[in-house]
Amino acid sequence: MQLFYSSEIDQHSTHFSFDKEESRHIVRVLRKKESDLIYLTNGKGHLFEGEITSAFERKCEVKIIKNTFFDPCDYQLHLAVAPTKMNDRYEWFLEKATEIGISEITPIICEHSERKEIKTERFEKILLSAMKQSLQYYLPKLNSPIRFSDFIGQEMSGQLFIAHCIESDKKELVKEVQPKGKITILIGPEGDFSEKEVETALAKGYLPVSLGNTRLRTETAAVYACVVVSTSKCSVPIAIGSVQ
Repeated sequence: MQLFYSSEIDQHSTHFSFDKEESRHIVRVLRKKESDLIYLTNGKGHLFEGEITSAFERKCEVKIIKNTFFDPCDYQLHLAVAPTKMNDRYEWFLEKATEIGISEITPIICEHSERKEIKTERFEKILLSAMKQSLQYYLPKLNSPIRFSDFIGQEMSGQLFIAHCIESDKKELVKEVQPKGKITILIGPEGDFSEKEVETALAKGYLPVSLGNTRLRTETAAVYACVVVSTSKCSVPIAIGSVQ
């Protein structure tokens, strides 16, 4: 199934017109014609089935014939992940996290972050592409980059975790996380969180966690955190870390 996306379509829509670029792709590349079916989502849980009524490269139009709403999963996972030194590694994380299942992402700038300037335009495109490719109907929310100190000052509800590599008494995320409700996990940069950042997070109610004895790169750790949450009581012995 080929899935298309538009934030403009909603449950009340009866017709929809694709823009010139999408119309050309549908008609010229996919060779769709009148009466063929098209599937769309608005990234908010709706899957629309449309019948092509006008198949032109400049304007392809569909009539909405079916609208199915899919409930979100039992948990809402929010990962606050420090940017990696190489952008392609962060982009890989965004793609895989979307495929596995994630609700919200916030790039956090930490004391040890090597990359402090983030442009999110490309990140948005990667999330959208991954959502469509994996046939999901919820588009993850990508927040603007924020300093760790500002992020940690926000009021957060639900389960709160910080994954770090500092030697201390830490719990295993796989044993602590409950795949229900809101879950926020902080993952640091190549040089890990600073001791001050960890102390601040603990004072805000974040539980320090690891996933075992193996140290992972930032982007790998973030993806593995998604896997742990999505599979609940998974027992794979891999550790969360924050180095590249």
